[in-house]
Amino acid sequence: MTTELPYGSWPSPLSAEAVSAASPRIEGARYVGDEVWWGESVPEEAGRTTVRTMTASGDVSDLIEAPWSARSRVHEYGGGAWTTVAGDALVFVEKADQRVWRVVPGERAKPLTPLAGDVRFGGLTWQGGRLLAVRETHRDEAPPHRDIVEVPVDGSGAADMARLPSLVEDSDFFAHPALSPDGAHLAWISWDHPHMPWDSAELRVGRLEDGVVAEWATVAGGSTAPLQPVWLSDDEILYSDDRSGRWNLSCLRLTADLHCEDIAEADADTGGPLWALGQRWFAVLDDGRIVAVRTQGSDELVVIGSDGSVQPLPVDAVAGMSIEDVRGTRLLLSGSGPAGAALWDIDVDQPAAARLIAGGRTAWGDEWMPRARAVSFDGPRGPVHAFDFPPTNPDASGPEDERPPYVVFVHGGPTAHVGGAASGKIAYFTSRGIGVLDVNYGGSSGYGRAYRERLLGQWGVVDVDDVIAAAQGHAGSGAADPERLAIAGGSAGGWTVLCALTLSDAFAAGISRYGVADLRRLAEDTHDFESRYLDSMVGPLPEAEALYAARSPLSRLERLRTPLLIEQGLDDQVVPPSQSEAVRDALRANGVPHAYLAFEGEGHGFRRAETVVRQLEAEVAFLGQVLGFDPPGIPALELD
Repeated sequence: MTTELPYGSWPSPLSAEAVSAASPRIEGARYVGDEVWWGESVPEEAGRTTVRTMTASGDVSDLIEAPWSARSRVHEYGGGAWTTVAGDALVFVEKADQRVWRVVPGERAKPLTPLAGDVRFGGLTWQGGRLLAVRETHRDEAPPHRDIVEVPVDGSGAADMARLPSLVEDSDFFAHPALSPDGAHLAWISWDHPHMPWDSAELRVGRLEDGVVAEWATVAGGSTAPLQPVWLSDDEILYSDDRSGRWNLSCLRLTADLHCEDIAEADADTGGPLWALGQRWFAVLDDGRIVAVRTQGSDELVVIGSDGSVQPLPVDAVAGMSIEDVRGTRLLLSGSGPAGAALWDIDVDQPAAARLIAGGRTAWGDEWMPRARAVSFDGPRGPVHAFDFPPTNPDASGPEDERPPYVVFVHGGPTAHVGGAASGKIAYFTSRGIGVLDVNYGGSSGYGRAYRERLLGQWGVVDVDDVIAAAQGHAGSGAADPERLAIAGGSAGGWTVLCALTLSDAFAAGISRYGVADLRRLAEDTHDFESRYLDSMVGPLPEAEALYAARSPLSRLERLRTPLLIEQGLDDQVVPPSQSEAVRDALRANGVPHAYLAFEGEGHGFRRAETVVRQLEAEVAFLGQVLGFDPPGIPALELD
């Protein structure tokens, strides 16, 4: 029996503290003997990333204790910050100094790389008895220099960078180094400015001589975006490429004609934007079968047989899948399912017996988690894809004559993607009677290259049109109250929030988390990885400077009359606080109700438990004040 209550005022057992604790980030996983090791964020410990181990009996312990944190800053977004070597040792990149350290369980950590200026490592991988990494060296008044290096695991390189030999270095960016089984060749992914890796990259193969690349050739890519080379033999490489417009698997034979054979082509993506190092979308099992992630909106896990047959695997994950490791017929799969982010140990021949390793549990029941509904709306340039998470509370229902308030979530990137998986953060809203519409606007991944390329030259136009079309289409269907639509997003999503609020009156409230407000300032301040991103999303400078000014919300802040909550990390190196502060100052000058929350110790994305708690409570309190409902148990937020 449910109680009828106004939407937004439903009592909920989901506290901000519980949601923060139930939202770990899984950062890689490995089989080690009869144990499973995995990386996991610890929000209550300043958001650090630890590496944990689970024994065969289920006992869990940390391999690195606070304040150690395994986090790389290569490309700023990191990835591949730890791996295992020699069967029983952990190597990881320490967040504070970006050095590589080695830990044998029960012993103290020892450095493997020297402390030598701003030098960062990431994408760690142990292959053929060699520890490979992407190295990023920052230099005064010059762009960072990157290369693929070997890190000696005996510690001989701890005092001298010259003892870390560079395998190859003639490109702006590197990812996915892979040694051939015989150790004679190295494959890797490279790309150069002004391209982003999902637009144009190259799969290269080099001949190794005395352990370093003597010569190399491009064997795939250029006009496409290949990913994740995996050697099947000394002259065969399995990789993913989007030649068809979708990332699909291909087998390349290193013959004179570079014979390439497509593997089980599908209208779905086995691959995604290469924001972070280390993600894997497919792996080869010991018996030669391939296990792969396929994305069309949501994710699906499949097994591809040697005859090309495809068998879907029933797993709980539906979004953000990454195949972390394989052994025999087993795999470690990270991703998000009905209860949020998790890590599973799965036997592909017995998927129903999957073992939950980490995450995937909440302090509340499954009945509080909304079920995603894939929806599409007519937009100016074609369909706009989204996931609807309706208000969900087993103890409450809304009045028959009232439609619920909705907040439209806009993901960052902008070349990124959201899947159909609820999270504790989404349930924090929906359990209180606030619906969530998570939009994959034009430019999002997960729907093929043509959908991604809608945004080329049109950032601040297509994304804005699409989120407005989705919001109005959803309200027009009767699912949401058209007078109580809010919009929320972070980073590039915050940009879309600010653009939408200064270009339309479609929304009654907005939430900008470290949002971009000034394209010219972003081009000047942002880091090297994204320093030419705007060339394709808007236009190259200085030719397009007038367009940068016209598109930027900062150029039309006099039009910003919608109440706004601004949240900003003070250590953000991607979108500096100055942009959020400029928006705050304009709101104050315009006399618009607003709040500005600045968080010490936070960068581009919030990791600390206290920050997440403050963020969630403030956002619901803000929506209640502006949209006209009273969320019980939520501290009031003072608006300026």
